[in-house]
Amino acid sequence: MSRRIVVGISGASGAIYGIRALEMLRNVDDLETHLVISAGARTTIAMETERTIAEVNELADEVHKESNLAASISSGSFRTDGMLIAPCSIKTLSAVANSFADNLVARAADVTLKERRPLVLLFRETPLHLGQIRLMMQAAEAGATLMPPVPAFYHRPRTIDDIVDQTVGRALDQLGIEVPEVRRWSGRPPKP
Repeated sequence: MSRRIVVGISGASGAIYGIRALEMLRNVDDLETHLVISAGARTTIAMETERTIAEVNELADEVHKESNLAASISSGSFRTDGMLIAPCSIKTLSAVANSFADNLVARAADVTLKERRPLVLLFRETPLHLGQIRLMMQAAEAGATLMPPVPAFYHRPRTIDDIVDQTVGRALDQLGIEVPEVRRWSGRPPKP
């Protein structure tokens, strides 16, 4: 059996993170991707990118409707190697933290946690109020890895794509997937 990764794209700004994750995962041998795009994400993708939903769907091996709570990824008996929600909206974080599985993104995340599989949330919100910080703590206590897409600069990014690639690559590290786009720290900055 090949490895399986679930990618959820929620409605927060930063849809490019989920799209880029799917692009990177396409180049990983022996890996099957399952995609769920929320209703909010459909709007964000149209507003922030030049991609159509059909083009984003084509990046995944299997696409699931957000409303399909009977999808394969809604059950713990369907083996996966983890899930990435990129970006993760405050609404989705709240659903994950409170086990409120009213759509497939939240249900798949809940299943990921209950099965003790890695769940990485690229939580996209700033500034934060205390209620959001408490939700982050609840999600972390349940087993999620919260990874706000904070840019790194040690790799000397020259473009927004460089920043996105580094962030997405590091998120995939949390799922045990190494991609060549990540520039790793070696003790001194790379030469320009």
